[in-house]
Amino acid sequence: MSKQVVLCGSIAYDYLMKFPGHFNEHILPEHIDRLSLSFLVDEMRKQRGGVSANIAYNMGLLGATPLLFGTVGQDFGEYRQALDGVGVDTSGVTVIEDKFTASFFVNTDLDNRQIASFYAGAMGNADQLSLKDLDRSKIEFVVISPNAIEAMAKAVRECKELDLPYVYDPGQQTVRLEKDDLLAGLDGSLMLLANDYELSLIEKKTDLTSAEIEKLTHLLIVTKGEHGASIITDDASHHVDAVTPKEIADPTGGGDAFRGGFFRAYTAGADLQTAGKIGALAATYCLEAAGTQVQSYTREQFVSRWESVYGDPARVHEVLGL
Repeated sequence: MSKQVVLCGSIAYDYLMKFPGHFNEHILPEHIDRLSLSFLVDEMRKQRGGVSANIAYNMGLLGATPLLFGTVGQDFGEYRQALDGVGVDTSGVTVIEDKFTASFFVNTDLDNRQIASFYAGAMGNADQLSLKDLDRSKIEFVVISPNAIEAMAKAVRECKELDLPYVYDPGQQTVRLEKDDLLAGLDGSLMLLANDYELSLIEKKTDLTSAEIEKLTHLLIVTKGEHGASIITDDASHHVDAVTPKEIADPTGGGDAFRGGFFRAYTAGADLQTAGKIGALAATYCLEAAGTQVQSYTREQFVSRWESVYGDPARVHEVLGL
């Protein structure tokens, strides 16, 4: 069996609702101390989400078999089937029987104002998992993405103890992470992935410049939405343009899809420019779908679109094993 990428991070359901009105018309400031409201929605979508699961899904579409490593609840059955269906290895997922899978509930009105709640659920048990229970010889590298804070810190410690290469991808949890946690994650990592806002936040919280941060990690990748991505090493910097989508159905999950494409190419030995381009094209497929794990395509279809965007498909054929 070839080595696997181990994805440590959140696995969640997203419940997306639409209210056909305006929240502010129902909130009375003079009675805010007795606020009690119920909004009848006319649309709800339940979607599979969570950063590590999104990355896994995109890697699976491109022919990889990543190992998803996290905690879920008693309601994970259909989710597992969907991930198994695209080739994700879910044997590293632990079910917490007395809890539900982490869930995000958001209600959006006609002004795009939102009222949201997040239920951590089984994700709160993620620190019970240990990388020491996996076969180290089968691990190519570990991706540490947003999760329960304690679980992220534990994954960093264990990667260092076990001498496992790891990608540090703190994402939305950057806000909650302390300076020492961030420095521990950065120092000695194989890669740091962040969007441009998150990188600025990391710089502020660690008192480091991006150049100083780059010296702590082997590879710095900064995603910039429609402005593409930068891939920075000790001796070179590469810019990858975003691929223009046919239409944008939902911007959520584009960064996770980029990661899935990049990791798939990187593990196949692609050069950084090619890996970035595969990530950019994977991200565009996600932008064109209303959900983070809704897009679907074959590797052959991916290569065909690659040819229409970039030209010669020979290199991507090799990377995707076609």
